[in-house]
Amino acid sequence: MNIIFVSRKHGRARTLALGNIWLCCIGLFFAVLLIGVFGVGYRSAINAQDVLRSENYISTWIQDLKNKGKKVEQLKQESEEQLESLTIRVAELHARLIRLDALGEHLTKTAKLEEGEFDFSRTPALGGPSSEEEGVSYTPPNFIDAINQLSHDIKLREQELEVLNKLLGNQEFESDRYIAGRPVKWGWMSSGFGRRNDPFSGRIAWHEGVDFAGKENSEIIAVAAGVVTWSGLRNGYGKLLEVNHGGDLITRYAHANKLLVKVGDVVEKGQTIALMGSSGRSTGPHVHYEIRKNGTSVNPINYIKRKNL
Repeated sequence: MNIIFVSRKHGRARTLALGNIWLCCIGLFFAVLLIGVFGVGYRSAINAQDVLRSENYISTWIQDLKNKGKKVEQLKQESEEQLESLTIRVAELHARLIRLDALGEHLTKTAKLEEGEFDFSRTPALGGPSSEEEGVSYTPPNFIDAINQLSHDIKLREQELEVLNKLLGNQEFESDRYIAGRPVKWGWMSSGFGRRNDPFSGRIAWHEGVDFAGKENSEIIAVAAGVVTWSGLRNGYGKLLEVNHGGDLITRYAHANKLLVKVGDVVEKGQTIALMGSSGRSTGPHVHYEIRKNGTSVNPINYIKRKNL
């Protein structure tokens, strides 16, 4: 192969003869150049696709984080609700345990049991050989432990009270647990037990207790010793006190102006427990006195006319 070069100044021509080797080298050079150009273009295209894929991955990752964030907030809210529910449950169990302890102490004194036989101020004694299997056991959270312990304590107290009730069932009522007399130091009976004209509607209605009228803030007294099981507002009753005397007997004192004892307190016979008022469904200062046996109201007159032992 010949290559001719022509000079512009002198118009002379020169001829360059190229052999096969030179032709191969030039062809190889251009081939390599084309491959390089193609490679750069291909690499640029690949990089562009990688960028697009990276952007899509980042978007997916961000969305996934948002979804997980929502799930975390939802779990947090559910956990807070469960914690609140458990806190209320613990408070209820604790209040129930206090009432059981107070009732147990009262029944122990009433039954005149030997000192120390039923000590409700101490943790019940437990023991026995270990029966746990070998290995590491699951340890629940402290909060769950507290609930389980309270439930366990209440169960033990209930078992002890059941024994006490059986013992008391074979004994006569002591004078301080014997319901007798009027629930007021001063006052007069303004309404009896049974059918009467309702003071608000005028219609015939059933009256589940008797009313003693008197001056506002006159003393209301306990007709027998017992444990306070209700102290607060109650629909229709206004400010109400409820006292459990054992033997499935409960007395109620309603429409008070002020309550002087709280739930769990042990009251003595003749103790001032409230001041007369007109709270709730009432037309004037008085106390609604009610006696319930096995959950059913009975005529208080039969107990008011009793003579104290």
